[in-house]
Amino acid sequence: MREQYRTHPGGLLETDLAAHPMDQFARWFKEAAAPGSPLAEPNAMVVSTVDATGRPSSRTVLLKSYDDAGFVFYTNYGSRKARELAVNPGIALLFPWHSMGRQVQVTGTAARTSREETAAYFRSRPHGSRLGAWASAQSSVLRTRAELDASYEELVLRYPVGAEVPVPPHWGGFRVAPETVEFWQGRENRLHDRLRYAAGADGGWRVERLSP
Repeated sequence: MREQYRTHPGGLLETDLAAHPMDQFARWFKEAAAPGSPLAEPNAMVVSTVDATGRPSSRTVLLKSYDDAGFVFYTNYGSRKARELAVNPGIALLFPWHSMGRQVQVTGTAARTSREETAAYFRSRPHGSRLGAWASAQSSVLRTRAELDASYEELVLRYPVGAEVPVPPHWGGFRVAPETVEFWQGRENRLHDRLRYAAGADGGWRVERLSP
């Protein structure tokens, strides 16, 4: 089950890169999200956290925005990932764009977004998703599926379409400030290109080529 990577025969060179990793990410993300892209959800990323004992956990989360300051996603603050980030804000992100022969790996530190930023995003969500944020006590144990459905239906009656749904106090965003961002591009014979931006103490970035 091996395939040669021939999607980008020219490879990824240092001279191809933007000066800032978030600008380079924007270039690749634009290609990943372009019409005709083989990726169904280019903003799907694997988020990895660790608990107080160092045991890791990973899950797929949707990236909701990015800028020079980093990557933003939203979640229930009672979820496992949020609880682990409260103990250890170290975090890793992975964008597995396999069908394009690419992936992006990020390591950094997560911090909660402001309530104003959270509220602005929450109001942009579909009505059903806003209700879902209230209905689900994420990562808690459910006795049955019916318990979750009943909670949602109760909210449908309380907040019909058109009604203002308040922002749950237990729900909000995290912004991941990157410390390293690695751009991986598949090449033939497993001689892949790996270029990693690493943050410097002076606020700048250095680029390192890693052996595949």
